[in-house]
Amino acid sequence: MLKKRAKQVLKIEADSIRRLASRINKDFEKAVNLIFASKGRVVVTGMGKAGIIGEKISATLASTGTPSLWLHSAEAIHGDLGRVKKEDLIIAISNSGETEETIRLIPHIKKIGAKLIAITGNMRSTLAKNSDAALDVSIKEEACPLGLAPMASTTTMLAMGDALCAALIDKRGFKKNDFAFLHPGGSLGKQLLLKVEDIMRKGAQNPIVKENTKVKDVLLKITSARAGSATVVDKKNKLLGIFTDGDLRRHLEDGIDLASKKVKDVMTKRPKTMKKGSLAVEALRILQDNRIDEIPIVDEKGRAIGLVDVQDLLKAGLV
Repeated sequence: MLKKRAKQVLKIEADSIRRLASRINKDFEKAVNLIFASKGRVVVTGMGKAGIIGEKISATLASTGTPSLWLHSAEAIHGDLGRVKKEDLIIAISNSGETEETIRLIPHIKKIGAKLIAITGNMRSTLAKNSDAALDVSIKEEACPLGLAPMASTTTMLAMGDALCAALIDKRGFKKNDFAFLHPGGSLGKQLLLKVEDIMRKGAQNPIVKENTKVKDVLLKITSARAGSATVVDKKNKLLGIFTDGDLRRHLEDGIDLASKKVKDVMTKRPKTMKKGSLAVEALRILQDNRIDEIPIVDEKGRAIGLVDVQDLLKAGLV
């Protein structure tokens, strides 16, 4: 019985969304064009469950390049309508299209001069008739076994809102970099915005040694910096190589007097490097592809300026 009920709910809601496709009409295009042309913000309002859906639609709009805010209909008629300006656009959500608090806003919205888009399940309603564009989200039946709790109706509202947002993404030419700019704390934001110089080790945390330095002194410097390698440079600070714990192990197996050797004789020559300004996510790719743990960072003249360790990428949340 439980599985049967769950499957029935999903089928009803899926069918309700499928029927929306035939309602992507001139009013939908008008709604998209009105939002695109708006010089202000998109203010989304509603009550109850429809209001909760409105909050999500507003959040999606804001995160995809359309400035938006959520406005509770009841709070709006008690002073918060002062947030709305003539250049704004209102999206009002109501399944019946007759929700008292939402309907009471209509004359005030008209007085302000803002455009109004309705998302409603009743195209003959007061809300639909008084809107500049009305989007039909009517359903055949609710998925609730009692026919009382909004389920299929709120699902269609959400889907129509997503359709609006997706169409606006295309119309604005909104790209991944734009999304990252609005999500600097998210994983995509980090991938597209975080540069190697933002996370690289430098100064005392980045052991840099000259090519004729003895290995024992290099090891002391690595230990002092709590690092896993040292960058080897010439007199002009240009990168020549890197000395890692892997180099140490390999040469210890050779049975040579490693401590007294010059680092230039045991270092890894011509290591993988990255230039300042490169994306940190690219550093991760190089480390993974080459199965290495560190990569030196150089400036435009090939001078060593930092080091990115796989641990730094972990701390930055890229791994």
